[in-house]
Amino acid sequence: MTAETVFIVDDDEAIRDALSWLLQSRGLEAIGFGSAEEFLAAWRPDLVGCLLLDIRMGGMSGLDLFDKLKDASSILPVIFLTGHGDVPMAVSALKKGALDFVEKPFNDNELVDRVVEALAWAARRRQQEVGSAGIASRLASLTAREKQVMELVLAGKMNKVIADDLGITMRTVEVHRAHVFEKMAVKTAVELAQLLSTFKGER
Repeated sequence: MTAETVFIVDDDEAIRDALSWLLQSRGLEAIGFGSAEEFLAAWRPDLVGCLLLDIRMGGMSGLDLFDKLKDASSILPVIFLTGHGDVPMAVSALKKGALDFVEKPFNDNELVDRVVEALAWAARRRQQEVGSAGIASRLASLTAREKQVMELVLAGKMNKVIADDLGITMRTVEVHRAHVFEKMAVKTAVELAQLLSTFKGER
């Protein structure tokens, strides 16, 4: 289950089968689970795709499963399937990080559109995670002195001022600055600031 997959968790077998057929007819991989417990047993942090989750089920509810997945730092986007009376609960779940909810009976085209949007959102999120990990790795490669120089460069200080602040020669500052730019894969202080601003915004 490493390919992009729509995971359907609903205790109504007819709904699971109908959703699986609908999604597969649109070229999407789909796997059904008859209970929250069953899905939780199969869940892994590296699962890729999105989760269609019934809000009311026998045993563990969809909301309880959602909370457990959040506690486990799951990044699977969740679309809740709700009955009319469950809308307030679904809205509450949105505030806690669910991506969307769809009322039963649902419109096939609208549901598939939301699933496609959720998969696109998940793909963007994975790209951001990869980007953040790459920047974090580059930052970790800097020496303590290079980090000091980088902070002062980001503060807009000139090489001579940095040299005075750190008690080193201007030539040494230039060498450290060049190393920082090389390791961070940027050419200017402006690019460095933009890169780190993006990194902080994703975290």
